[in-house]
Amino acid sequence: MKERILETADRLFYLQGIRAIGVDTIAAEVGISKRTLYNHFPSKDALIAAYLERRFVQPRASDKPPAEQILATFDALERRFAAKGFRGCPFVNAVAELGAEDKSVRKIAVAFKESRRLWFRNLLDQLGVTDAEGLATQLAVLVDGCIAQDLVRNDPSMARAAREAARVLLTNAGVKVGG
Repeated sequence: MKERILETADRLFYLQGIRAIGVDTIAAEVGISKRTLYNHFPSKDALIAAYLERRFVQPRASDKPPAEQILATFDALERRFAAKGFRGCPFVNAVAELGAEDKSVRKIAVAFKESRRLWFRNLLDQLGVTDAEGLATQLAVLVDGCIAQDLVRNDPSMARAAREAARVLLTNAGVKVGG
């Protein structure tokens, strides 16, 4: 039951917004009482935190070369942008909706964004990049920038533009980048 509630909350929060969806709507969609929902999640805040934690997925391990993994990030984003129902980063959306003052949401969002940046940094370290820290931050900014551009323009090619910018940054850092 807990998983059904969470799946429903995930879908509704992501597609319609956290503020727009109340626990009544989630309970009705699942076909349970509000009391049953609260037995599994003591508050809407607890449900929001569980929703974001569910979305906090680490990148899959890969045996592809590090530069290829970095550039593949943008290829994956382009596919996601083209898919029906893409509404941006759920972590950014949550902070935008609930405000930076919501410390628990902000903490999860910062942890997610930092985990992605560190993933880039670790790959850059493997490549021997001198300023892996700085370049990882720049790549993370490219990811967020192309997500914002796609949302505004509804244009999946924004990920391709970010991929090309990432290629330039990698090349300028001395990384040999293939096709």
